[in-house]
Amino acid sequence: MNAMKRLALVLWVWLGCAQVFAQSFVDRVDPPFWWTHMPMDTVQIMVHGDRVAQLAPVVDYPGVSIARVAHGDGPNYAFIYLVIQPDAQPGTLLIQWRDATSRKGKTVGRTPFELKERPLREIKGYDASDAIYLITPDRFANGDSANDELPGMLEGRDRRDDHGRHGGDIAGIRQHLDYIQGMGFTAVWLNPILENNQPQWSYHGYATTDYYRVDPRFGTNDEYAALVDAARDQGVKIIMDMIMNHCGSEHWWMDDLPTEDWINNRGEYAQTTHRRTTLRDPYAVERDKAGFVDGWFVKEMPDLNQRQPLLADYLIQNTIWWIEFLGVSGIRMDTYPYSDADFMARWTCEVMAAYPNFNVCGEEWSLNPAVLAYWQAGKDNADGYVSCLPGLLDFPLHHALMQCLNETESWHSDWVRLYEMLGNDFLYPNAYNHIIFPDNHDMSRVHTQLGEDVNLTRLATYFFATTRGVPQFYYGTEILMSNAGDDSHGNIRSDFPGGWASDKTNGFIQAGLSTEAVDFQSEMRSLLQWRRDSEPIASGALVHYVPEGGVYAYFRVGEEQTVMIVLNKSSEAVTLDLSDYEETLEGARRIRNVISGEERDGDLLEVPAWGALVFEVLE
Repeated sequence: MNAMKRLALVLWVWLGCAQVFAQSFVDRVDPPFWWTHMPMDTVQIMVHGDRVAQLAPVVDYPGVSIARVAHGDGPNYAFIYLVIQPDAQPGTLLIQWRDATSRKGKTVGRTPFELKERPLREIKGYDASDAIYLITPDRFANGDSANDELPGMLEGRDRRDDHGRHGGDIAGIRQHLDYIQGMGFTAVWLNPILENNQPQWSYHGYATTDYYRVDPRFGTNDEYAALVDAARDQGVKIIMDMIMNHCGSEHWWMDDLPTEDWINNRGEYAQTTHRRTTLRDPYAVERDKAGFVDGWFVKEMPDLNQRQPLLADYLIQNTIWWIEFLGVSGIRMDTYPYSDADFMARWTCEVMAAYPNFNVCGEEWSLNPAVLAYWQAGKDNADGYVSCLPGLLDFPLHHALMQCLNETESWHSDWVRLYEMLGNDFLYPNAYNHIIFPDNHDMSRVHTQLGEDVNLTRLATYFFATTRGVPQFYYGTEILMSNAGDDSHGNIRSDFPGGWASDKTNGFIQAGLSTEAVDFQSEMRSLLQWRRDSEPIASGALVHYVPEGGVYAYFRVGEEQTVMIVLNKSSEAVTLDLSDYEETLEGARRIRNVISGEERDGDLLEVPAWGALVFEVLE
């Protein structure tokens, strides 16, 4: 054996022994690795291990140094802040643990930490040109039955239980990317898929038990990254659902909290008031504000204290890690106002500074547009609060449309509520960047909300596909899935038919669907495919006219083309005089129906009962 081989063998044995020795007291390192040439030069490494706080970490690696070391309230955490210089090269550095009580600083273990080469790719966020498909992964398609039951996971598959795990996974989503892309969707928002190792109701994903690991019943981290890459190859973006407000009660750190103030209310369950308005209420007392922000959703979801600086750094860095690792195009932030407001300002600003072309949507379930506007980037708030949040989920617009479609016509109903709600857009710095939707995973399906009336569901679909904002449709809307008679979350988030091999009905190939569902799916596909290439929808201005006689007409005016949309909420046909819209048409009368391709010319336009029509203005 030559000298080089002997040296390599010695190094291999030494590194292996060092790692084994280090693992005798280090059981957790978050993040598991980092990258060179990142937008920020400092990374926090949270190390958990037996009495690790009593040791002194040392790093000897070119271009890397330790800026500071912080500890929790107990003996088992060390927070190492590494400075990574631009000249640092990819490789594996060793964190040497030295006994501070030893006169010579004896090294008692070594923990490897990998620096990877940063991927060369452009991370571009979703925008108004996109149509989003929202998926609850456990309920969409089971592509790999081998991961349904796994050792160490507290809950196995039980498809008979509405609130149990059904076996949907990343593989199932990837196998149906052709279907998603073919429907005309250009982005997919996935409900959370990080580990939720809770004893029950773990399918929904909102009780994270490991912030750096995909739940193995969904797949692996690498499978998640492969899904993002495969989707990108088909022109489909992936939006990641995140939760900064709370974790799961079975999270690994709950048995050994880093600090006493890591969890709000000192780790004791106290129900949130859910009174969102207290934050903006000039008359509210501090106790009520704290009751909203610091309260827990349920006992199974401990409320995180983002005012704790070590936790704040951890959460922000975790977000950046996932963006970099996956290359996702956006984040939907759960329960946005429930977290500390100053933390969320910092979180959004640091994320957007690192990825300027990225996009983020915050969930603020308020029906008051003034409350939503407060959080959006560019808003000049009276209290000086500055946010970098690009957009929000537009619950006010959703509520207004549902009222319109469920009420009989009167002076203050029909389309008027919707028309007046859109008039509140002056409150927003950028209403066009809000995500708009007919339903989502937390409310009854739109077909149920509208009494399973396909005429009304069709009107809602056309509206959200053509008005301002970024439309999001819940999986199954395209085949008229409903939850009539039971508005429990387990039923709302029911399985997509055809996602399991034993399903007799298959929505992916229209097998076993009703004629009504087949027709609706086909029309929605045509609408979204047209939308995908429409310049006025992607970037045009919204112009609308006061609704009259059950008819709401509006336009999307782009630089190269104008689109006219007419919605008729009436059981009778209506004839429109296009000269009434001269201010926008500017003499043009020849128009083409984007679904049928039919062209017509003249001043009068016949709109059928319950009609939803979209026209490209030709001349």
